[in-house]
Amino acid sequence: MAAGRARVSRLLRQLERAACRCPSHGHTYSQVPERPTLGSTDYAFEMAISNIRYGEGVTKEIGMDLQNLGARRICLMTDKNLSKLPPVNAVLNSLTKYGINFQIYDNVRVEPTDQSFLDAIQFAKKGEFDAYVAVGGGSVIDTCKAANLYAASPSSEFLDFVNAPIGKGKPVTVPLKPLIAVPTTSGTGSETTGVAIFDFKELKVKTGIASRAIKPTLGIIDPLHTLSMPERIVANSGFDVLCHALESYTALPYHQRSPCPSNPMERPAYQGSNPISDIWALHALRIVAKYLKRAIRNPEDREARANMHLASAFAGIGFGNAGVHLCHGMSYPISGLVKTYKPKDYNVDHSLVPHGLSVVLTSPAVFAFTAQIHPERHLEAAEILGADIRTARIKDAGLILADTLRKFLFDLNVDDGLAAIGYSKADIPALVKGTLPQERVTKLSPRPQTEEDLSALFEASMKLY
Repeated sequence: MAAGRARVSRLLRQLERAACRCPSHGHTYSQVPERPTLGSTDYAFEMAISNIRYGEGVTKEIGMDLQNLGARRICLMTDKNLSKLPPVNAVLNSLTKYGINFQIYDNVRVEPTDQSFLDAIQFAKKGEFDAYVAVGGGSVIDTCKAANLYAASPSSEFLDFVNAPIGKGKPVTVPLKPLIAVPTTSGTGSETTGVAIFDFKELKVKTGIASRAIKPTLGIIDPLHTLSMPERIVANSGFDVLCHALESYTALPYHQRSPCPSNPMERPAYQGSNPISDIWALHALRIVAKYLKRAIRNPEDREARANMHLASAFAGIGFGNAGVHLCHGMSYPISGLVKTYKPKDYNVDHSLVPHGLSVVLTSPAVFAFTAQIHPERHLEAAEILGADIRTARIKDAGLILADTLRKFLFDLNVDDGLAAIGYSKADIPALVKGTLPQERVTKLSPRPQTEEDLSALFEASMKLY
């Protein structure tokens, strides 16, 4: 019997040595060696986006979506201008058709503030909604994200989730209700991202909330909604797409961003340029180059407007995971410190610099500055936007991209720099001061910047042409 046990034991050892050791087929567990101690920079990136549905007239399905979710009490958020226009009517028709119970909140502010966020949050808390629908541009969708977040976490203070250093930047750990976003502009890409931006009035600067947890459940991209957009809204929205694409493609690479998170939940939404975001950014940039001018100049050009609607989402997927950098970081005080500027085609009762305009006015100076790092990417972007680079020198990449952008903006009748919207050199210290807290994005610039660098960039942006 002892000899038999020995033979069995010997056979088992032979089988173990011969067995496939891959996880799928191996029967003996062996722990994978632990990764060596991580360095100070990150080593991974991840992609997080909303589900997206695209098609002419697809808004009619929203009632069915809410029915499928089992939603019984809906909050529909929009603004007072949009509440009278076809996009909201299309949503209301669908909700009514499928017997969805809803309440409308139409007091969203164009370019939201902390107070306008708080007003919407209060409405959401009182309503005890089990789903949200946002119909509008970035202002509406961002406001709805914030309302959903704080209604789901009613004991949280407002600054708990606001980006540091202005807020506490706490991670979002509570489950949120479903949010369906129906964008009516072609710019922010907010239907794809976990970002909500607002003006913090006390500091006169823009900041926001950034968490994958607040991204919409579904983005319904219906190009019919773009047909009612006035010319300058199309233009300024398009400039946001342009800069989302350019900034995410030229951002600091994800593996150079620090610190490396000790827990995956601490990895920021804006991670730095990465191979997947690069694809979306470049594709969006090509669409902008082909269709933006057409979409601005001819409201009946359905092909151009439909493609810009898609480009907004494409760029949103790119920057929503890679991030933006100096154009956006510098834009926040440009918007926050606005004096008396009121743009054409915006039906508002307050001064404002549209977000896309505040971003694009610094773009020539910014990319001339950042092109010292990864000049080949800047040159590639210039070529996509129409520059002839056959005889270009790589060291001139920044100047070539800057000149290409100036020509692009001049052709579209963009205001001649910051001076044209009410700023002067005397405002530069305040503009720099308002940029410094935006380190969440400015640190993603491929080239580090000092306060003196920021001053020079604002000065160079006072006049474009």
